[in-house]
Amino acid sequence: MTRDTFQNRSIGIMTIGLLSSLGIGSSASAGPLPGEVLKFQQLPLGDTQTNPASLFPGHDELSTATLSSATGGYSGTFAADDFSDNVTSPIVDVQWWGSYLPSTAPPGQVQQFLISFETNVPATSASGFSEPGHSLSAQVVNLNPTPPLAPASGTFSETAVPSVAGGPDGPLYEYNAELANPFPEQAGTTYWLKIVALDTPGTVPVQWGWHNRDYTIPDPYAAPPGDANLGVNDVGQPVYHYMDDAVTGNITYLPAVPPPQSLIETNMTPLFYSNTPSIDGFGTTGVGAPSEDLAFSLYYNNTVPEPVALPLLAASMFFLRRQRRNA
Repeated sequence: MTRDTFQNRSIGIMTIGLLSSLGIGSSASAGPLPGEVLKFQQLPLGDTQTNPASLFPGHDELSTATLSSATGGYSGTFAADDFSDNVTSPIVDVQWWGSYLPSTAPPGQVQQFLISFETNVPATSASGFSEPGHSLSAQVVNLNPTPPLAPASGTFSETAVPSVAGGPDGPLYEYNAELANPFPEQAGTTYWLKIVALDTPGTVPVQWGWHNRDYTIPDPYAAPPGDANLGVNDVGQPVYHYMDDAVTGNITYLPAVPPPQSLIETNMTPLFYSNTPSIDGFGTTGVGAPSEDLAFSLYYNNTVPEPVALPLLAASMFFLRRQRRNA
């Protein structure tokens, strides 16, 4: 081994050690990609992969908009849910669950989803419930048929997951999207997440629904006041619910118009779990069908060094280069 080769390898080892001490370049990951860490989580009801003890299949809420060749816009039905967590850091990855409707017809596969982060409009005496306001960030993610996904690629994956049989919808799928434009979320602030399948005429028609949350598992990442324990369902399981109802309504999405004017939402109403015991676990005893949450998880990237660490990294790299020149 030559002296230069030895010096180069030594510098490389020292650099890797420094980066690792700053949390950079680590392969350990709690999220979909290395360095992506969970910051909010509402797991899906009926997914035996995330909850082997799940008893009920759950159901979906229609969230699909179809393109009109006449207007160049999409129109249909949306579902949305509110969230707030404890980490001020951009959301780089969104994970969610859903199915195709109706389950008896072979569906077309979703090629695009609209993902929108929106402001919160608190409940008033007139409305009776809180709802999404204007869009802060709206972007379309495209299907990547050959995962893995790349960071910031603006693509999503679709994977079938094992689930409890007997639900009213088709097989359950897990979705994961790497956002091309990370959303700069602030801790302790209430936002709404809207996810809508975009259907294009000329392909096999798509009717897609967003799956509801497994209310038996609390979310430890939720910002205060955290999940409320509403009581128990028909078989004595705890019922956790975060903040306000998920909502549904009519949506018009105009891709050629900049946000927030690109999204028009009307006729919003709250969503509730089914009171059919075999679907969501609610019937005539225990807690009646309560306000519904939807299933999704949010991730941030922890591989970017803190500002205080950046000067240390720069100084260390300068020292390593100077040592090499003086050798």
